Amino acid sequence: MQRTSRLKRELQMLSTEPPPGITCWQTEERINDLRAQIIGGSGTPYEGGLFSLEINVPERYPFEPPKIRFLTPIYHPNIDSSGRICHDALKLPPKGAWKPSLNISTVLSSIQLLMAEPNPDDPLMADISSEFKYNKVLFVDKARKWTQEHAVQKNTDVVEGNKENTPDQRSSSRKRESVGSREEVEEGEESAKKTCV
Repeated sequence: MQRTSRLKRELQMLSTEPPPGITCWQTEERINDLRAQIIGGSGTPYEGGLFSLEINVPERYPFEPPKIRFLTPIYHPNIDSSGRICHDALKLPPKGAWKPSLNISTVLSSIQLLMAEPNPDDPLMADISSEFKYNKVLFVDKARKWTQEHAVQKNTDVVEGNKENTPDQRSSSRKRESVGSREEVEEGEESAKKTCV
């Protein structure tokens, strides 16, 4: 099967030559279910944070893009409260830019770049996007607080094998509603469906 042989090569490459600040591994014996971690870039509001992602590789991979979402809550205009990411490389043409020559390593690198350089003109979260555009200081402050609260490892002696987020980290992603009123969040999600689907 093409997906299996391709993924084995990619995982081998990710373990021997991982992109800087990115790790990716297979969960248990299921090759289509991967986990990744991205270290927040220095000089960004996510600096010092370790962000976990879930990667689901579809049957038709590499002709279909992987489905990737953040497990760690992140305050970002292109990432919603369920961790979904608005990025061209995660969508098929004509709306997206996925091509079979891309791989999980390049997609994770482009997500890392998106973290450092958000695209407020194609947002998933309209309220965060307008904050990013018109009140950058407030945006950076909130993004730093979220990073400190959700992505900074408080317990340094975490068991090595357990790279998952704790249940309370996952449930705290629902706290995004406190950022704006419920109407603003719903409005943001509605406009996201129009721009980034």
